[in-house]
Amino acid sequence: MTDSFQPTAYQLQSIASGKNYDDSGWLLDPPGEEIPSLIRAIYTTKQIKLRGEAFGLYTFADWLPINRMLKGSSAPVTYKSKGLAGELGLKNLYITFSGYWPEKGAFMPTCSFKETEAYSVGGRMKENQQNEVLVVASAGNTARAFAQVCSDNQIPLLLCVPEASLDALWFGAPLNSCVKLLATEKGSDYFDAIHLSNQIIPLEGFYAEGGAKNVARRDGMGTTVLSATTFIGRIPDYYFQAIGSGTGAIAAWEANLRFIDDGRFGSHKMKLMISQNYPFVPIQHAWNAHSREMLHYDSVEARNHVEEIDAKVLSNRKPPYPIIGGLFDALSDAGGAVLSATNAEARAANKLFQQSEGNDLHPAAAIATASLINAVKEGLVEKDAVIMLNITGGGEALFKKTHQLHFLKPNATLPIDASPDQIKSVVGQLKWEMKKPQGAIKN
Repeated sequence: MTDSFQPTAYQLQSIASGKNYDDSGWLLDPPGEEIPSLIRAIYTTKQIKLRGEAFGLYTFADWLPINRMLKGSSAPVTYKSKGLAGELGLKNLYITFSGYWPEKGAFMPTCSFKETEAYSVGGRMKENQQNEVLVVASAGNTARAFAQVCSDNQIPLLLCVPEASLDALWFGAPLNSCVKLLATEKGSDYFDAIHLSNQIIPLEGFYAEGGAKNVARRDGMGTTVLSATTFIGRIPDYYFQAIGSGTGAIAAWEANLRFIDDGRFGSHKMKLMISQNYPFVPIQHAWNAHSREMLHYDSVEARNHVEEIDAKVLSNRKPPYPIIGGLFDALSDAGGAVLSATNAEARAANKLFQQSEGNDLHPAAAIATASLINAVKEGLVEKDAVIMLNITGGGEALFKKTHQLHFLKPNATLPIDASPDQIKSVVGQLKWEMKKPQGAIKN
């Protein structure tokens, strides 16, 4: 299957200037430009052709910026809802599920759509990067996904995760030693993990995954919209998703624009109905204030709010909201709203989903479902509208019933105010065996 694969043809475009660039290999910013801007992949293939279920996520390879295929991927699964749709009185509710649900054909072992990012980012890598270590900061799900994918494909990885999120690093089997983990001490949050990763990236032998700036991450996440739109046969009218950084919503918007250029799925823009876990709602505050810039958020108050919320993966204090091509621009162009839901509303939504659809939800997906329920009650969506509900994680309880869990333990735990010398010393004691990724093709 992979032997005949040819790298996807694309260029990278600065959203700020409109200039096109060849991908130098791991381009994250438009070179030589003064205005901070995201870059976007412009694919040579304008009309996507699916490769088939056997290719997993890479069925969408036409619109993924990849040089190779890694082994073990699964694609998001879309189906038309009957149970939840009936409960809410919706005629055209489509659920795009990323997680573990064998009955529906969903086989993501980390139970999260973050696998779509990891397989796309890993696919963008070239062989020469195998001599360096990828650095990823995460509040939980992203770390689990990258750890699984890098372990399965022998890609050297260093994770930075807050100690409070370590219970999210469970796996169905022990991981390869190419995956290492540093934690930030108790009381820290995702922002602190990002800060730690930023201290490590300049060290020799390490490179940044890039977050929202990495086109492979965004376009990997965008496969949820590719799944929904190709299944439905048209671009949805509304897109519901819970957000931490909002990168998934940016990705959804960009996928929508590609489908408009494709010409076979409609010419409209779906409204982005994105949601946060109250009381951690900095993006909602900024959007409702019509502000491109994020509003001040006291760090002590933010950490307290992170402690309160169930969906801790939605706790990004520095999202790609103001940057050109970021979430503010996506919302401004596509329209929509930034919603919020409480822990209690999310727990009730999870229960309703389990009863009506038959599987459990990750807390973040429960926030999205609760926001949909509230939006229907408040008349924010029409009952006959084509609605995509992006279930970004689910099936954990189902997976854990049938698998023995193995937890990844930190190689070291660092204080929030660790000095650069302390960090360098700890990192210097970590050793990776550099191996060629298994199951990957040569460039």
